[in-house]
Amino acid sequence: MSLPTPSYAALEHSQQFLSHIKEKWAPKQCISFEEWMREALYNPYWGYYTGGLTKLSGDNETTVLQGDFTTAPELSPWYGRTLAIQVEQVLTAAKSSHILEFGAGSGKLARAVLEQLANPTVHYFILELSADLRQRQQETLKDFLSQITWLDSLPTDFTGCILANEVLDAMPVKLIQWNQAQELEEVFVSWQSDELTYQAKPASPVLLDLAQSRLPAYPGYRTEINLQAESWVREMGNYLRKGAVILIDYGFPRNEYYHPQRHQGTLMCHLQHHAHSDPLRYLGLQDITAHVDFTAIADAAIDGNLEVLGFTSQARFLMNCGILSLLNQLDPNDVKDYARQIGPVQKLLSEAEMGELFKVMLLGKNLDIDPIGFISGDRRHTL
Repeated sequence: MSLPTPSYAALEHSQQFLSHIKEKWAPKQCISFEEWMREALYNPYWGYYTGGLTKLSGDNETTVLQGDFTTAPELSPWYGRTLAIQVEQVLTAAKSSHILEFGAGSGKLARAVLEQLANPTVHYFILELSADLRQRQQETLKDFLSQITWLDSLPTDFTGCILANEVLDAMPVKLIQWNQAQELEEVFVSWQSDELTYQAKPASPVLLDLAQSRLPAYPGYRTEINLQAESWVREMGNYLRKGAVILIDYGFPRNEYYHPQRHQGTLMCHLQHHAHSDPLRYLGLQDITAHVDFTAIADAAIDGNLEVLGFTSQARFLMNCGILSLLNQLDPNDVKDYARQIGPVQKLLSEAEMGELFKVMLLGKNLDIDPIGFISGDRRHTL
């Protein structure tokens, strides 16, 4: 599949960004892939998420293919409305009215949750790194501004419900591989001879220990380990006093993540609704993601004194929370509107689309709850 060609201005931006990286790391002539991904996505001026590029699509029918990717909240408000059922149960059990969302996108998830809760005492906190997305959120949430606070840093103390929809997949990863001698190597990005290439170096003892305990040592096997995501989840145990964390992302339990057939890892890039696997192209212009090892996330949660309360597919979670009952509000006699709203919901639930690939994990602390989203089809035994 051929990729779309970005505009001249965008390509110039990308080239200037690359020059900045080369200058910043001139003595090293290479950086770890984790550093490359962090720069590409989160550099304060040039990064994909922190720059001013259009990232999300789905504002309306005429702009559905703008941006680079579409998330579940962009597809349908019924996603957020259904999620609110689980959020409300957590808030009740925690005796709290506080919600914290990481990376709130366009703000559509927050709006759908607040509309469904219909509770003016609920206060919604948003931690957003992207200045342009924060502006979009303020517009999307203009009817709820009195209930919302935007944060610039992690809280030091929080009680309530935390939401992270497609957050873990965008955290920078370590890229590792077993060479032909079955020695573990860490993969770096090099620009010697002014050409971007991968360069392998012997892995650290820490990475070697992790790799030996997690993945098969097949010669030529390349994959990712997301230490930052694990640290992020572990840290939650320090500031979450009582409540739960709802993590929603695409990924697998470890035995599926590091399956022998997945020998090239899970790295994926998104550019104007085209997916490809070359993160060295279009620096600062494209999204770079990796699937989530949910076993590692569960282990990190337990290390952080959090309890894994549930793990299941997105489809099962939404069904358990009553999405079909909520859809009874629609008038099937209004054929055009019914079809317009049901179509995206089918994509959320379909095993061939988002229903199976995306997983939902609930982490809790000091919470006595039988979570509604996991009453059937709980897969914690697979972790």
